[in-house]
Amino acid sequence: MYEKYYGFKERPFQLTPNPNWFFASKLHKRALAYLQYGLSQGEGFIVITGDVGTGKTTIANQLVSQLNQDEIIAKQIVTSRLSPDDLIRMIASSFNLVVSEQSKASYLDAIGSFLKRLHAQHRRALLLVDEAQNLPLEAIEELRMLSNFMADGKPLLQSFLLGQNELNAVIQAPDMEQFRQRIIASSNLTPLQLEDTRAYVEYRIRQAGATEPVLAENCFPLIQGFSRGIPRKINTLMDRVFLYGYLEEKPFIEAADVQAVIDEIMDEVANLTPLSATQPTQELQATPQDGSKSAMLTEINQLLDSSLETKLKLAKELDQLIQRQQSSLQKKHPPEEN
Repeated sequence: MYEKYYGFKERPFQLTPNPNWFFASKLHKRALAYLQYGLSQGEGFIVITGDVGTGKTTIANQLVSQLNQDEIIAKQIVTSRLSPDDLIRMIASSFNLVVSEQSKASYLDAIGSFLKRLHAQHRRALLLVDEAQNLPLEAIEELRMLSNFMADGKPLLQSFLLGQNELNAVIQAPDMEQFRQRIIASSNLTPLQLEDTRAYVEYRIRQAGATEPVLAENCFPLIQGFSRGIPRKINTLMDRVFLYGYLEEKPFIEAADVQAVIDEIMDEVANLTPLSATQPTQELQATPQDGSKSAMLTEINQLLDSSLETKLKLAKELDQLIQRQQSSLQKKHPPEEN
C-alpha cells in the first residue's frame, strides 16, 4: 500500500523469511558459519537456538538457498510434539518417499534405501528440523539413530536442529549424552543491540529500493525499546510505522511518528479482551496502574509471545484497524479518473 509513496519496490518489513533479505549481524554470521561448517564436515549435528523471532528460520533458509542441489538434497520440517514413529513418517514424506506398508519398519527401510541411492549418485541428504524444542526426548533420540545409516564409513543423513531456548534444556537431559557427543557445533541467537537494530532497519529499507532517507536518527531508540531487538517485532512495528506515515502523508518519519504508532498499539492491546484471558486475576491487579509505558510495553510483549489463539485474536483486531485505515485512505486519496 505504501510502497510507491516511499519509493520502495516492495514492502521492506514482511514477516515471511526471504533469503534475499538476509541481514548478517555478527551473531547471524556466526550461526550461518556453524551451519556451513557442519555441512563441510558431513556428519554430526548442528544446533541453533534463540528466542522467538530472532531469525533461526531465516538463517536456515539462507543456508538452503546456497546449496548445490546436485550435491545435497535438503528438506526442512517444522515439528510439533511428534512421537518417534510420527517423526519418521514426516521425514519420509518430506523426501517424497512411498512405502508399501504403513509400519515403522517400512518407513525406515524406505529412508535407508533412499539414502543409499543418493550415496551411489555422490549426493547426500540434509534434514533441517525447525521448532525442535517441541520434540520429546524419544524423537530426538530417533534422529540420532537415523544418523547411523552409513556407507563407506560416512553418515548418509545429516540433521540440523533449530529451536527456541527450551531446546538447550532438552539436550542437557541426563539420558541425552549420546546425542550431545554427536553435536559438532552450536550457537545461540540473542536479540539485536541498538546498533544492529539500526543497521537492520536501514538495510531493509535499502533492499526495498529507497534512494532517499525516510527515517530520522531519533527513531531508532524507540524502535529498539519496543521491539527489544527481535527482528520479527521490528518488522511488525516498522510495517505499521510506514502505513501510518503514508496515511498521514509524512514522506519522512520522525520519532514522534514512531511513538504515535507505539501508543496506538498500546491502546489496541490494552482494549483487547484476550489480555485479561491470558493473565491470572492476581497478576492484573498487581499491574501498575500509573499508566507507565514500560509496564504497558511489558504486557504487549507478553501478549505477542503468547499462545497461537491469542495471536489470532490480535491479528483479527489489527485487520479491523487496517480496514478502518484503508477507509480513511480512500477518503484522502480517491481513485483517479481515467
